Amino acid sequence: MSGAVKVFAPASVANVAVGYDILGFPLTGLGDEVIIRKAQKPGLYIKTIHKNKELSKDIFKNTAGYSAYRLLQSLGLENKEAIEMELFKHMATGTGLGSSAASAVAGVVAVNAFLGNPYSKSELLRFATEAEQVADGSFHADNVAPCLLGSFILIRDNESLDYIKLPVPNGLRAVIVHPKIKILTKDARALLSNQVSLDKHIRQSANLAAFVSALYRSDFDMISRCLDDQIIEPQRAGLIPFFNSIKDIALSAGALGCSISGAGPSIFSLCHNSIIAENIEEAWRKFYGDNNIDCECMISEINLEGAKVY
Repeated sequence: MSGAVKVFAPASVANVAVGYDILGFPLTGLGDEVIIRKAQKPGLYIKTIHKNKELSKDIFKNTAGYSAYRLLQSLGLENKEAIEMELFKHMATGTGLGSSAASAVAGVVAVNAFLGNPYSKSELLRFATEAEQVADGSFHADNVAPCLLGSFILIRDNESLDYIKLPVPNGLRAVIVHPKIKILTKDARALLSNQVSLDKHIRQSANLAAFVSALYRSDFDMISRCLDDQIIEPQRAGLIPFFNSIKDIALSAGALGCSISGAGPSIFSLCHNSIIAENIEEAWRKFYGDNNIDCECMISEINLEGAKVY
């Protein structure tokens, strides 16, 4: 418990078309950082938040603070340890790239490391997921788990946080475009119907099962056939400018699949090599530019490590 601890927690793509609330993967490069230092008095404090003046420093309203608080509380140290937190928000909220999850993971991993790692990464998952619930009102780990653990993560049961870490085929890339509008997760969830037809349920279940199988076999042809969201994407597509055009561009350029990242407005495509990924990124930039919509694009490998202590 000497000196400072710095943690990076990556952005992530949730749902992955066929796994609403139960499937996700983390990105490389983009994410949030937290630095933990000894404070002057007992308690947990968020001293500074960089790059986002809207976020609260109240640890009960900030996912980075709340995940760390829950860890301390579990050890009976919430009023004994003296800890201050510095949060670097490299992602805007409402992007669909797991911003609140990244903060939650960075906060809890940093405090855990500061205390000498009393918990394993897997044991930190519940604290981070509880903090994510502060942001969107629901208890689900499809962003938090991949951000924390790395790789594709399938959540078998959100209540118990029973998860499976899935393999990543060599060469797989993600292309992300973020049209600069904001969609809050709680708002995007509110518009979803709680009724699903039997036919759509069958198709979605088959696509999810086939996708998991294809990851284990590095079967890119199968991945391309099953990344087809029958349930959520049709209900949310209208929230995102030119979504159908963006998807058509990606598929025409050779993407394995394309859909909404989390609640949106970010859109992801999966590609089996970097050339296709670069072509899609260039075409997306041009399309949104031609339509006077500001956007950010990136190409990312699938992050295999998750949150990292520096």
